[in-house]
Amino acid sequence: MLTSYILWHIRPEVFPGLAIPRWYGLCWAAGIWLSVYVMHRIFKADDRPAEEVDKLTLYLIIGTLAGARLGHVLFYDPVYYWHNPVEILPVSLHPTLHFTGFAGLASHGGGLGVLLAAYLFARNYRISYLWLLDRLAIIAPLCGAFIRLGNLVNSEMVGTPTDVPWAFIFPAVDTLPRHPAQLYEAIYCIILFVLAYQFWKHRRHSWQQGTLTGLFLIILFSLRFIDEFVKVNQEAFEESMWLNMGQLLSLPYILAGLYLLLSRNRRSTIQPPIN
Repeated sequence: MLTSYILWHIRPEVFPGLAIPRWYGLCWAAGIWLSVYVMHRIFKADDRPAEEVDKLTLYLIIGTLAGARLGHVLFYDPVYYWHNPVEILPVSLHPTLHFTGFAGLASHGGGLGVLLAAYLFARNYRISYLWLLDRLAIIAPLCGAFIRLGNLVNSEMVGTPTDVPWAFIFPAVDTLPRHPAQLYEAIYCIILFVLAYQFWKHRRHSWQQGTLTGLFLIILFSLRFIDEFVKVNQEAFEESMWLNMGQLLSLPYILAGLYLLLSRNRRSTIQPPIN
């Protein structure tokens, strides 16, 4: 029965009549704050200077936003942005120039941005790149879970129609019961965070560098690959594809994770020295 489904109609603004703050932005902020808190605990346990976390956070925020935005531009609509390059910024010219916020973000591009930002930080502060990635693999799914909850609040990235008892109806989209694909991803991201944190807590002195990163890439992007089967395609051109863009972009991450695991015995378990 239609009434057995979950009617999901949340106002995106926190306060009626005010454009900001929005729940989506608060979800981002909560994810970043919790990730920074956990990273402080990790660096303290690993005898790294706490002030490095604040510097690392700035690198990662810039890398994530820039990578996610450019990823959307390049992967999903390059022709449009070729003709409207100013709209790569968080503004639109239609119908008049106005601020749009950080709309149009691709998580796979954000992942590339994180990898580049982490490389630059590791190089500048003389930290092992893989050592740093192993720690980022703990907090990445935590932050990702809150971003997906933000997508849920915004009724975006919705799932395909279904009749499962836990289906959501998104009135902002249509009246069809759909898979809450955003919630699926948020749940498995939280589970992955807990498992990764426990793995680090109990085995950080015995694993080869890159092991946790490899496991993280394989598990997260395999789940993301599966999740795409119950998610509506973002762009029309994906309808004619056997695998959609999200699934195709997940494959390189899975392969990178397999490489890290298969080559782990050639790497050190030694922790990086304190500068």
